Amino acid sequence: MAENPETLILEPQFSKIVDGVLGSEGPVFDKNGNFFMVAPQIKKDEKFAGQVFKVDLLNKQASMLCEPAVDGEGGAPAGCQCDKEGNLWIADMRLGIIKVTQDGQMTQVCRQDSEGRPMQGCNDCIFDYQGSLWVTAPAGEIAPAPYTRSMEEPFGSIYCMLTSGQVIRVDTGIRFPNGIAVLHTDDGRPKKLIVAETPTKLLWSYDIVEPGKVTNKTIWGRLSGDHEGGADGMDFDADNNLLVAHWGSGFIEVFSSQGGQPRKRIKCPFMRISNLHFKPKSNTVYVTEHDNHGLWEFKWETQGKPQKCEMLFD
Repeated sequence: MAENPETLILEPQFSKIVDGVLGSEGPVFDKNGNFFMVAPQIKKDEKFAGQVFKVDLLNKQASMLCEPAVDGEGGAPAGCQCDKEGNLWIADMRLGIIKVTQDGQMTQVCRQDSEGRPMQGCNDCIFDYQGSLWVTAPAGEIAPAPYTRSMEEPFGSIYCMLTSGQVIRVDTGIRFPNGIAVLHTDDGRPKKLIVAETPTKLLWSYDIVEPGKVTNKTIWGRLSGDHEGGADGMDFDADNNLLVAHWGSGFIEVFSSQGGQPRKRIKCPFMRISNLHFKPKSNTVYVTEHDNHGLWEFKWETQGKPQKCEMLFD
């Protein structure tokens, strides 16, 4: 799809925070303003040895919090969310869903889904306001199974981890499901699940019927251009505009709450944008990218939508 000539192109000022975080991904704040990100691409002896970092944004320094591993198999952490206690819930391409505490203690949450199938490697995640964790899983079975990805063959899946801890596979047959977001009603009920399918440049929506159950899979949006890559991480602003990292294009695409084609495009000083996340109660956006494996910030037009961990009442 060619670019829409009516789409407004914005060029905000970007400031670099850190670089050299291999595969730079998973930007997230906890409710106290601490910032975390991950390095999924690190390998040792041909095995993954990804890392989780805590970042001092003021002094622009990253310190390793954890190097996830289970039974000698290293992880490839890719997406993060925080709960109210400050725990990191991480989508890991080799270990599935893992939990990391603020002092760096790691737990693998599950090895099978609710129907006894082996978990697949995961990429991104989001808490809805009712506490369910929605997770994309574009990889094959978790370690020690061989590492495979669904870029060509559509075996990618979507999971929902309920507040009970049960992990339900809600859909499968997707080519590399990647970024994920939840659109809520005005009174805070989860309404739609939005999922990026990277190689097709499509954004799919599902109606959320109840925790762990979706219906009505529909094409919600399409990224612009014929660029390399496709849709990666995403985040809603306070006006329910969805900002989507378009990996390989040099742009963040901005969609209205109705989807369709992007209304605005944010030009970045790098091409391979991987993810983005709003600082709580602000219009500052933190962006990860793979050109320099870095973290950057810029100012958006409005504040971000509050995350589950920021909310005062459940």
